[in-house]
Amino acid sequence: MLLLEVISGERLAKPERGKMRVHKISNVNKALDFIASKGVKLVSIGAEEIVDGNVKMTLGMIWTIILRFAIQDISVEETSAKEGLLLWCQRKTAPYKNVNIQNFHISWKDGLGFCALIHRHRPELIDYGKLRKDDPLTNLNTAFDVAEKYLDIPKMLDAEDIVGTARPDEKAIMTYVSSFYHAFSGAQKAETAANRICKVLAVNQENEQLMEDYEKLASDLLEWIRRTIPWLENRAPENTMHAMQQKLEDFRDYRRLHKPPKVQEKCQLEINFNTLQTKLRLSNRPAFMPSEGRMVSDINNAWGCLEQAEKGYEEWLLNEIRRLERLDHLAEKFRQKASIHEAWTDGKEAMLRQKDYETATLSEIKALLKKHEAFESDLAAHQDRVEQIAAIAQELNELDYYDSPSVNARCQKICDQWDNLGALTQKRREALERTEKLLETIDQLYLEYAKRAAPFNNWMEGAMEDLQDTFIVHTIEEIQGLTTAHEQFKATLPDADKERLAILGIHNEVSKIVQTYHVNMAGTNPYTTITPQEINGKWDHVRQLVPRRDQALTEEHARQQHNERLRKQFGAQANVIGPWIQTKMEEIGRISIEMHGTLEDQLSHLRQYEKSIVNYKPKIDQLEGDHQLIQEALIFDNKHTNYTMEHIRVGWEQLLTTIARTINEVENQILTRDAKGISQEQMNEFRASFNHFDRDHSGTLGPEEFKACLISLGYDIGNDPQKKTGMMDTDDFRACLISMGYNMGEAEFARIMSIVDPNRLGVVTFQAFIDFMSRETADTDTADQVMASFKILAGDKNYITMDELRRELPPDQAEYCIARMAPYAGPDAVPGALDYMSFSTALYGESDL
Repeated sequence: MLLLEVISGERLAKPERGKMRVHKISNVNKALDFIASKGVKLVSIGAEEIVDGNVKMTLGMIWTIILRFAIQDISVEETSAKEGLLLWCQRKTAPYKNVNIQNFHISWKDGLGFCALIHRHRPELIDYGKLRKDDPLTNLNTAFDVAEKYLDIPKMLDAEDIVGTARPDEKAIMTYVSSFYHAFSGAQKAETAANRICKVLAVNQENEQLMEDYEKLASDLLEWIRRTIPWLENRAPENTMHAMQQKLEDFRDYRRLHKPPKVQEKCQLEINFNTLQTKLRLSNRPAFMPSEGRMVSDINNAWGCLEQAEKGYEEWLLNEIRRLERLDHLAEKFRQKASIHEAWTDGKEAMLRQKDYETATLSEIKALLKKHEAFESDLAAHQDRVEQIAAIAQELNELDYYDSPSVNARCQKICDQWDNLGALTQKRREALERTEKLLETIDQLYLEYAKRAAPFNNWMEGAMEDLQDTFIVHTIEEIQGLTTAHEQFKATLPDADKERLAILGIHNEVSKIVQTYHVNMAGTNPYTTITPQEINGKWDHVRQLVPRRDQALTEEHARQQHNERLRKQFGAQANVIGPWIQTKMEEIGRISIEMHGTLEDQLSHLRQYEKSIVNYKPKIDQLEGDHQLIQEALIFDNKHTNYTMEHIRVGWEQLLTTIARTINEVENQILTRDAKGISQEQMNEFRASFNHFDRDHSGTLGPEEFKACLISLGYDIGNDPQKKTGMMDTDDFRACLISMGYNMGEAEFARIMSIVDPNRLGVVTFQAFIDFMSRETADTDTADQVMASFKILAGDKNYITMDELRRELPPDQAEYCIARMAPYAGPDAVPGALDYMSFSTALYGESDL
């Protein structure tokens, strides 16, 4: 009756004499009713058998009670109580030698199984290394004594009975082992809590490393841009064409060798940033905010400044090369004209200062006067050349010619000399006119000869100058124009030869008169210094220069034909590559929208597509080579194509970046799907709904499109943020909304938009849409869960100690927590207490952890 009182918790009536059996049966029935109310099924056990002392029935009832209250609640991986207890024992004793738990009878006879269970949870109570398998009595007694003394587990078994029995009682062993399970269940909870904390800390440590890697890569890239931009913005001109062409070659090396790796780094940086943000979202962590000045937008802005400087630098280089080419041409032209003019003025000042008229005869004075008139005619003819020299010098100054000081000095000297010649000429004329009254005759033939010889001589000098003049052209049309002008000049040579013969005829006539009339003129012309020999010599020189000019024009015509071939060659390739890049960009846009199959299939397809794009790179390199040939040939325009190398480069870089970003988007979708447990069918449904409402194929949804997309998936956007209709068929859901007169809550929808569009751009990307739906359909770890796990490790205290952390967690993660946990400041604090609550909250908020 005492056992039944203990079981039922009720005080039973003491039976009176004569009524003893009836009262006993009544008392036992009360106990049996209580046992049945706790879910214990008693089969074929009645109060009469218990009262009558049926040992078999009584022992069966006691085992049923033990099975219910000591063993039945044991569950490991949802197995039965017995299987669960056996599995728990196998796991706990697996590391121990000579222990092989397969059942609840003979596996425990040597006592090592009991000792292993105690040592696994309380190693300080038993020195397991000193136990021997051949001494089972010592092993069993050691385990039973330690369990009773330190674990409050009473001795339910006798060591001698276990050793002396071939097969120990299974129920007795199982009952005793269940006492160990319940004694150590707290340690099991602590292990589970420690595993959860380790998982959360591992996620944080991995994310911190990714943040450090991003910061370093961003800093290195920004530093390279910071160093490169000043070089591209340096507009210090060079004095020579060779130096400027070297700068252009350095710029080509930058474009070909130095920039492409940085383009890849920039693309990789954006991919790493997106991957990190996805991992943070999947682990329920706050978004990563890079340090000031290292945002992806900051890098894009800096990159834009770099490309702007790059574009300006290339334009400046080409303009400088054109300017230097023009300067070299003008400088050479200046030197030629200046040399011809200086040769003509040589000795003219001395001639004008002569006073030969003072002792001359009348005829000599007349001759001197006429000679001076001829000189003035010649002087006037040279006025145009002097103006041309001054104009060229002025243009060289305006174009910032590096040797302008020497040009200016020479030009000034010519101008000063010209002014002086004018003054001397005027002065000599005045002197001759004062004596003109003394002169009566003059040789008209000499005068005529002088007047006709001077312009003809000037024409020949001009012709020689034109024939030797350097030229610069850039097109076939320009060289054809020069060739036409040269042919027109050659057509004038017969008339010029007639004029030469006429002038020589005048000179011959003079010679006849001198010989006939014995004029004291010694066969010289007093009115000009131009001799027939000079005219014939210059005429021969002109005839020699004509074929040289023909050859120069022919060579230039061949060069322009070569340049035209280069233009056509580049244009033909550019007109293929440019549309190819545009087509690939459009195809990638379609692929990113019209994806079919599993995400892995899509990723494999995109990577194959990326490989086919990368294999196109040799064509880009070939076009770069043709572009270099064009620049080396100083070709500055191309009418055969609207594509420039800059267009091709930018398009190619955008194509590589776009395919890389699309691949990264699919990778992030795989991460989201796997981490959140989203099935492939759900992912396909999300993609199909998104694409259905993305009618402009932009890869984004506007607010109204996004709202319609959510409704199509059965998401309730009502006034209650917690209210969800669940997932249902689209038509059924719409019909349900209409039948209820349901109206989407603007406040709730605004809240959702703030999540999927934090920057308020007015559009929702597919990644943001997937992140939102994954949060709505999957569970995540929370700060409360981590806090509860730490509370278990701390023994239900509000703080935790360093020793407890080091005992329960792996060394590296224990030290991670110790270094970051703040001291606990509560009223129940002890020395060295740490605040695990604020630490758990910080793991999921804005923190420096």
